[in-house]
Amino acid sequence: MILSPIIISIKVAIISTVITLIIGVLLSRLTTKYDFKGKDILEVILLLPMILPPSVVGYGLLILIGKRGIIGRFLYDTFGIRLIFTWVAACIAATIVSLPLMYQSCKSAFLKVDSDLEAAAMSLGANKMKAFFKVSLPLASPGILSGIVLAFARSLGEFGATLMVAGNIPGKTQNIPLAIYFAVEVGDTRTANILLGIVVLFSFIVVYGVNKWTKKS
Repeated sequence: MILSPIIISIKVAIISTVITLIIGVLLSRLTTKYDFKGKDILEVILLLPMILPPSVVGYGLLILIGKRGIIGRFLYDTFGIRLIFTWVAACIAATIVSLPLMYQSCKSAFLKVDSDLEAAAMSLGANKMKAFFKVSLPLASPGILSGIVLAFARSLGEFGATLMVAGNIPGKTQNIPLAIYFAVEVGDTRTANILLGIVVLFSFIVVYGVNKWTKKS
């Protein structure tokens, strides 16, 4: 019973963090490098999940991916795919709520990179893609790593939106926060204390390791 929420939490956190990393890097690169119509609106939309209550985010996801939702109904009627109350829904919820943290960290990191360095690389024969991966991305890596840690921690601790779209199904969608909440609700403080100790220790190790790595870098 204790091992299952840990496995689910780590699986969901890893998958959602990878997704937010890809989206966060691409969107932050887009908004810091180019000016386009609707840029401010896009940034507001990206940051909304960080401001809105988790239950509101969860309800919004229900409207989109629920069985009767805009996307959910299409997937279910066309392909027989049901997202709601699955670990995939938990990943979607974790991705949505952690994306603002990743985006902000990546954006700040790219803003600190001197654009003249990338221009110099291009003047020496590198194309835009190569200059980005060889110059800008390595220079922005400390900030991006901070975003990874923040997004992973946020995904690991996701509760409200996950409960709305994935429910609390032991062995399928029950992550550590859900397990702790419902353990406390039924008076199982032993399980709650064990899970609390595990998640605090794990989070401490991750943050401490990243801080040490950043200082060495």
